[in-house]
Amino acid sequence: MSGKNPLLPIFLIVAVDVLGLTLMIPLLPFYAERLGATPTVAGMLIGVYAMCQLISGPLLGRLSDHMGRKPLLIVSQIGTFIGFIITANANVLWLVFIGRIIDGATAGNLSLAQAYISDVTKPEERAKSFGIIGIAFGLGFLIGPAVSGFLAGYDYRYPMYAAAALSFTSIMATTFLLPSVAESQKHREATGSKVAGPAAPGGKRVSIVQWGEYAKYFRQPELANLLFQFFFFTFSFSMFVSGLPLFSERRFTWHGVPFGPRETGYAWAWAGFLGILLQGPGLGKMVKRFGERALNRVGFGAYVVGYFMMAFAHSIPMLVATVTVLAIGGLVRPTLTSMITHAAPRQEQGSVLGLNQSLNSISQIAAPPLGGLLITHHLLAAWGVAAACVAAGGLVLAYKPTPAKVEIDT
Repeated sequence: MSGKNPLLPIFLIVAVDVLGLTLMIPLLPFYAERLGATPTVAGMLIGVYAMCQLISGPLLGRLSDHMGRKPLLIVSQIGTFIGFIITANANVLWLVFIGRIIDGATAGNLSLAQAYISDVTKPEERAKSFGIIGIAFGLGFLIGPAVSGFLAGYDYRYPMYAAAALSFTSIMATTFLLPSVAESQKHREATGSKVAGPAAPGGKRVSIVQWGEYAKYFRQPELANLLFQFFFFTFSFSMFVSGLPLFSERRFTWHGVPFGPRETGYAWAWAGFLGILLQGPGLGKMVKRFGERALNRVGFGAYVVGYFMMAFAHSIPMLVATVTVLAIGGLVRPTLTSMITHAAPRQEQGSVLGLNQSLNSISQIAAPPLGGLLITHHLLAAWGVAAACVAAGGLVLAYKPTPAKVEIDT
């Protein structure tokens, strides 16, 4: 079955991984706060994960060139499983950091999924295919935070054990459902999708000391514009996602009680439901009718408006309206990722996808502690406005005329 439809196992793997992740998102800041963390330190938990990912990513990429993507994906998922178990049993804050370090040092699932999709789909179908990651995120955010909030009402550790169980399920799915490299190549030949070579789509990432090798991509005007857009998107989104739980705790109440994991989880669940509607089968039709560039602009505009609305939201109805607007921003990731792969030379797509993940890691290193610092000092409105301003940078770039394409020296 997987050989006939290689996107199905990728969808299942990403969906299970994201579900485990979204069980943690609304809970981790509250969990860390119980162990004595400030919002700034809670942001650093995300930052240290991203730092380890940035350092270890190139090593995992090089190993995958020799061992294949599938074995390295399994290693990555085992690391996530161990990280969840350690975090669930932590009784001091430093153990939570250890769990995040282990998880970050073996991270790389999304990079592989994006590379795999690029490998087995035709260019004109790529945005729609990348949309399956959006659907997986939507399902994860629909189910995961709501389940997390419900389980956290009994014990904060229960959602983490559930996440660990899902991580183990993902390991099994990868082991038994993901096609081998040979099967992937057969599918590519059968569909006529000659997208790069076997090694290229693997999301090749260079080490930190070799970052000069990425400079050539920023000399290609069209690609550079898209990469900077991606950085603005991930920076603002990382600030928002990491800060929302503790922002909500300080801003909103339900029956006179400050927001906790349950209420925050339900807000994320609403966003996930809207994400499924937006990035489901209708995404391909919208791309054909309006084009990726137009949808990307709409998504950035929704982020700017939504983050600004969040800065000044003080009621539950305003929160619901804000989350609804922000859900439209989900158009950015699949359309922008697709445009980046179109702009990159075919033989360089793996490296460019690796650069994408590196930019995402840098955003997650810097943005969550910055957002946490603003929340620590009760600058709640400034937190939302700052995210809106960063997203506005991406919106401005999205409206810049498409520069002439130039060749990249390899």
